[in-house]
Parts: sequence; C-alpha cells; structure tokens
Amino acid sequence: MDKCCRQCQRAFRRDELAASISGSILGDEYTDSYFLCTACQLYTVVSWYDNFTGTETMRTSGPISRADGDASVALIRRCGTPWEKKCRCEAHLVYFRNTLD
Repeated sequence: MDKCCRQCQRAFRRDELAASISGSILGDEYTDSYFLCTACQLYTVVSWYDNFTGTETMRTSGPISRADGDASVALIRRCGTPWEKKCRCEAHLVYFRNTLD
C-alpha cells in the first residue's frame, strides 16, 4: 500500500513527513507518522502495528485538519527521541494516553 494523501490520493514525497512517533503497548510496537500534503494542506496519518508475529500491519487515517495535525506534530516534536518506543517522556505519555508499558 502506497503512502498517499487521504484527501487527494497524491503519493507523498519524502519531505512531506512532518513527524513520527513510536510506542510500546503490551509489548507490541505502534508507530504513527504524520504526512502533510502540500497540495491540499491536510494531514494523513500512516500507522504501523507490529506484534512481532512476523506480520506487520499498516493503515492510513484522515484527512486531518491542519490545526489538529499541527497540534499532534508539535506534541511529537517535544520529544528528542520520538522513534524510541521505550521513551517515557511527557510527549510520549500524552500522545499514547498513558497506555505505554
């Protein structure tokens, strides 16, 4: 499945990745990546789920308004290591609603 804008279906360029964050919940890894479409100015979230059984799943959600997406991106950027699934900084805890293991 390609990473495309949920509004206009245009494939994202690498520079349209605004932020990404990973977290571990009950031993499974969740990663959300926010893409801002430069054509329609809306966000699409690409989410990966890995339960370490050999099959990783991906889904997309959106479109998300610029204001809501900007707020999530700002929260993620408050962490210096958003890719670190074991990070327990305030940004990770708020983003994952205190569900991290």
